[in-house]
Amino acid sequence: MDAAHCYLEGNADAVEFCPHEPYANLLAASTYTLQEGDCPSRSGSVYLFDVGDVEDVCLNLIQKIDTAGVFDIRWSRGGDGGGNVALAQADADGCLRVYKIDETEVKGYSLREVSGEKISSSMCLCLDWDPSSTSIVVGLSDGSASVVTFTDSNLETVQEWKGHDFELWTASFDLNNPNLVYTGSDDCKFSCWDIRDSPADNRVFQNSKVHTMGVCCISPNPSDPYCLFTGSYDETLRVWDTRSVSRPVNETSVSLGGGVWRIKHHPSLTGVVLAACMHNGFAIAKVSDGKGEVMESYNKHESLAYGADWYRGKDQKRSVVATCSFYDRLLRLWMPKTDLST
Repeated sequence: MDAAHCYLEGNADAVEFCPHEPYANLLAASTYTLQEGDCPSRSGSVYLFDVGDVEDVCLNLIQKIDTAGVFDIRWSRGGDGGGNVALAQADADGCLRVYKIDETEVKGYSLREVSGEKISSSMCLCLDWDPSSTSIVVGLSDGSASVVTFTDSNLETVQEWKGHDFELWTASFDLNNPNLVYTGSDDCKFSCWDIRDSPADNRVFQNSKVHTMGVCCISPNPSDPYCLFTGSYDETLRVWDTRSVSRPVNETSVSLGGGVWRIKHHPSLTGVVLAACMHNGFAIAKVSDGKGEVMESYNKHESLAYGADWYRGKDQKRSVVATCSFYDRLLRLWMPKTDLST
């Protein structure tokens, strides 16, 4: 069921609900727009919305921050509601930026940049926070990855290594062991690195045979320390057991009919994921007991499906989803028609 929609001023590529109380009603969205010509430029914005109450969902724009073209945004994993909740941004200028939430009298909340560092001459394509939200891994357009610490509002690069041959579209910390980082790239390789020492010399594994096209997304399962999902341009959602990575758990690989750009696990239902499927809209899939199936498809966007996330408020009586698409600049809030708990 459609709840609300709006059009952004640039090409929409990411949406992220804040996972922390009392900010669960805050939704961040980002854009990336390439201005071609003799002097090409890559511009973007970060938007902050208040979506209201889950029973009466809306899109109330609080703030728009103009910046370089944004490829990815992520809220910090750890937060005590006392000013430690942060939003990180990876952008086309090779910069990593971090915002924190300020309370204001007029609109309630706003984002304030507390740190920004140019960490590479290449573009920053993706990012992820470690479980304690004290480090950020960033994937770069030259195939490298960087680990950047975030302490006392300061960013410092502590590791950088060339892990892939082409663009590194996805990087993710292991949720149970922050010394492990997973990466995926246009070179079709899915890798894991130990970052305690020189990561380039401490590759835990690399699989280059299963994904037939570039790896776009890696999403560890928060309910299973040995399980993670990957998405690829080859249109397949794959489920892996990290104790045996020569091949995925084939019985639970699901064809989604479009490049799987982003995967988000449901905040309370184990095995239920939301996927952004590029040319084929959005899908909700369920993986359990060695089987995978598409529960619902959502095709009310008219362009590349890139951004997707679940509302994560603790007083949630029904699932709420935010999705965005690229060239039509459309942001939507909707509720799945399917009973996802069955």
